[in-house]
Amino acid sequence: MTSARLLRVGLSTTTAEPALTGGRLDGLGVYSRALLDHLPGAGVEVLPFSFAPPGDARRLTLGRALPLSFPLATLGDLMLPASVHLNASRVLGKGAAPLDLFHATDYRIVRMDCPVVATLHDALPISHPEWASPKLRGLKNWLQIKAARKARHVITGSRFSIRELVECFGVDEGRISVVHHGVGAHWLDAPPAGQRDATLAQHGLRAGYFLFVGTLQPRKNVGRLLQAYLALPPVLRSKHQLVIVGAPGWRSEELVAQIKTAQQNGENVVWLDRLTDDAQLRHLYAGAGAFVFPSLHEGFGLPLVEAFASGVPVACSGTTSLPEVAQGAALEFDPLSVAEMTAAMTTLARDDTIRARCIGAGRRRALELTWDEAARRTAAVYHEVLSH
Repeated sequence: MTSARLLRVGLSTTTAEPALTGGRLDGLGVYSRALLDHLPGAGVEVLPFSFAPPGDARRLTLGRALPLSFPLATLGDLMLPASVHLNASRVLGKGAAPLDLFHATDYRIVRMDCPVVATLHDALPISHPEWASPKLRGLKNWLQIKAARKARHVITGSRFSIRELVECFGVDEGRISVVHHGVGAHWLDAPPAGQRDATLAQHGLRAGYFLFVGTLQPRKNVGRLLQAYLALPPVLRSKHQLVIVGAPGWRSEELVAQIKTAQQNGENVVWLDRLTDDAQLRHLYAGAGAFVFPSLHEGFGLPLVEAFASGVPVACSGTTSLPEVAQGAALEFDPLSVAEMTAAMTTLARDDTIRARCIGAGRRRALELTWDEAARRTAAVYHEVLSH
């Protein structure tokens, strides 16, 4: 391999494949899609691959199907000798150049006939089993531990996550690189006011609301956010809606009931559980008066950067990876303290000086956290792996 030739990298796009996701991307899907779009600008020839359900390979639209489904590949991984590898290059066609490297963007990784880099975002099912579904917890733990051990190198989104990967998965810290996630350049440009206003009107919103974005699940701590909002003075609640954007997740039944009760009581609470349009999501950020992110645990926390790029002042938890991502650009609070959360929301609603400081610092931080920069750093990891 010479430096003049583009690296030829197979990229796992299972989490971003429309035929498998229905077009609704979670954080893993956003990450995979961003690498697919931005790695070519970093000097990488990207070939997308997906683990497809048996018999459904023809439905794939984003990339090619790997030779085996993930369950079959995993079964072969367990039963076959260590010298036997999944031939990812086989699906490229006769005479095609082989892959230099394969990048698995989540825990679905098996032995390959080329070096493997794996992105592991956190060790949540092991570090905090109370926040993971018991139905899948044991399987995901086992798969992630195997992935960590099979990969030649591991990428993670924050320095905070390194400690978890070392303690929970036994990964050698020398095999881990931190590559912060980012936003696309278009996030830094305000959407047309007319389009933004049309989206807000469609959903019954008035500009200046408190916004949260994320799946409704225990670690996102939305129940305390709702309590903090309801503890605001009535004059602030009447002026500023609380807008919650996110699909219901595991153990969200009680929270959903609390949201509906607040709505029935005439509170200014709006829940958008089916928003899948990226343009509309940008419009919702642009219309917010403040973004509040009370999560108890994040391996990175991409919505924080989306809010920074959108010019919205941010209040967030001062825990796990979030202070590392914010770098002082957000008001931080103890996510277990409803009173602290209410105080931060009050400050962002009333103090124009602090609002302006947070907006400016957030924009500067967003300029440092772009997908172009993430792609360059990821390509540098590839080169480092292949040089050893």
